[in-house]
Amino acid sequence: MMMLEDAPMTAQDALAALMIAMSASDEHIRTAELVKISNSINNLPVFAGYDAERLPRMSKMVFDLLEQEDGLEALFGLIRDALPEHLYETAYALSCDVAAADGNVAGPEVRMLEEIRDELNLDRLHAAAIERGSRARHMTL
Repeated sequence: MMMLEDAPMTAQDALAALMIAMSASDEHIRTAELVKISNSINNLPVFAGYDAERLPRMSKMVFDLLEQEDGLEALFGLIRDALPEHLYETAYALSCDVAAADGNVAGPEVRMLEEIRDELNLDRLHAAAIERGSRARHMTL
């Protein structure tokens, strides 16, 4: 497993890394997505006690991996190693929220969500419910 400078990847790091990868999937990291990531880390119970100073390192790791041939596979391996299975649906929900943050989920983001579902072996019905909830939260007038 790839080590960070001071410690192995934590479950919180894995969630943050997945949100960053989701944002980067369409090669346009939008402000709305960064705000969504920041708000999630600052407000959700799963991130309680998380040191946001780790984010720049998580971002660098994600970007470095995404530039490599099998980098996405490697990233998912790290995420699965660090993330307890009971947080897989949480990880997917966070990914859906990042994807929906700019009001448009298309192309590469749809494929990335598909990849996440596969990699985390999520039940299709559960995933659909998560997607529906995310869509409902991000509706505009």
